[in-house]
Amino acid sequence: MKFTAVISTLLVASAAAFAPATTERASTSLSMDRRAAMGAIAAAGVVALPQMASADGAISKATVQRSRYNYGSRIMDLKDAVAAGDFGAVAAEKNAFILFNSGAYPGAKNKGKKAAAIAGTNAIFAAIRSKDKGALKSAFDAYVNENGIASLAASVDSTKGQGYSTDFDYRVRTKQAAIYVR
Repeated sequence: MKFTAVISTLLVASAAAFAPATTERASTSLSMDRRAAMGAIAAAGVVALPQMASADGAISKATVQRSRYNYGSRIMDLKDAVAAGDFGAVAAEKNAFILFNSGAYPGAKNKGKKAAAIAGTNAIFAAIRSKDKGALKSAFDAYVNENGIASLAASVDSTKGQGYSTDFDYRVRTKQAAIYVR
């Protein structure tokens, strides 16, 4: 009996606290025109949104190194195909040239080097279009020399050493990726 009396008292008190006032009602109309209201909403939206992501290409020594290694090794693997005059093999690796150019020379300070690398790539693919083996070989050799692309070790023996230590290493999933496991 006491329990129901306490509950009913609490219900009446809470209902009275949340009941609307019987005196004057406040006006719900806006005191501004539509243009001003939309401007206020847009301004509030801009302030409320988090800062937009600004992708700068993550320019760092590690990303340049990863690009030079991964795509440079793919380009150097074409050396035998270029010597044999296999235009299809070189054309199939077009993306390696594009990704090397954009990754090895990031940012505004490397603009000239990147333009030279793109010109070298264009010379290689012009030789492919004209089916000129001599021009392909000379353009490829010039591209490799100008961009400092070197042959890398064939592979790392996991019994004699370790090629990488984490999945964030640039050698992961390459022929130099070896982890020493006991």
